[in-house]
Amino acid sequence: MRCLYVDLDGTLLGLGGSLLRGADGGFALDSVRALQACWRADVEVVLYSGRREGSVFENSRLIGSSAYIFELGCGLVIDGELEWLTDGIVPSAEDGTIYEQLERSGAPAFLLERFAGRLEYHTPWALGREVSHLFRGLVDAAEVRGALDDAGFEWLRLVDNGVVRAASEQMPALAVTHAYHLIPAGASKARAVARHMQARMYPPEECIAVGDSREDMGVAGVVGTFWLVANALEEDPSLAGEAGGRAGVRLASEPNGAGVYEAVVTTLATER
Repeated sequence: MRCLYVDLDGTLLGLGGSLLRGADGGFALDSVRALQACWRADVEVVLYSGRREGSVFENSRLIGSSAYIFELGCGLVIDGELEWLTDGIVPSAEDGTIYEQLERSGAPAFLLERFAGRLEYHTPWALGREVSHLFRGLVDAAEVRGALDDAGFEWLRLVDNGVVRAASEQMPALAVTHAYHLIPAGASKARAVARHMQARMYPPEECIAVGDSREDMGVAGVVGTFWLVANALEEDPSLAGEAGGRAGVRLASEPNGAGVYEAVVTTLATER
């Protein structure tokens, strides 16, 4: 194994976004042990997340990693060099941030009106973003895709980034709440992972990825093995059917950091 690509929230991080807490909120070292095992085996660790660039940078710096993927693959940083993977939609002094360009297009307002009661901004995490517009709610992916295309927004897509724990008073009529990112259609975690592998000259069979969402699972198409942590299925049972039908996908028996540790040590053990 040459590289581990790992999601942050709901995967490497436990309750409350803590590296040192497990799924139940108790003190846990599983995530740290997974990182230590990678270091001992000379395996690069790359964080890939829907978080803002600054947040992923700080987490990468904390674990000693020199490469990371932010805003669901819209941006990739390798050894301090930033590459936008947004098909020409990039920040500029004239046009502003990608977030501002998307806002001026009218697409975010269109989605909020079209799916009122089922979609809203995921505050406070939706504030201060540079690329994606971050929502929470529960919508049908095919319905959203059709609505965006019909409205002339085929250059954008709404990405399901997994179940979130929203406060009870937020959209209480929904049985479950997902996080959704509105991003340029060509951007994805899978594309960013593939680009990093290309830059480092890593073959797919020497890379694994671990995550907890549909968007994470898309990385299965570019790495040797993708692991879905157990809490992903607990929070969204519909993922089980999708995972079972994908080649190269394995289901971890443990949640969060313990699932990451399971993926790392299982992979390393098979190489001996």
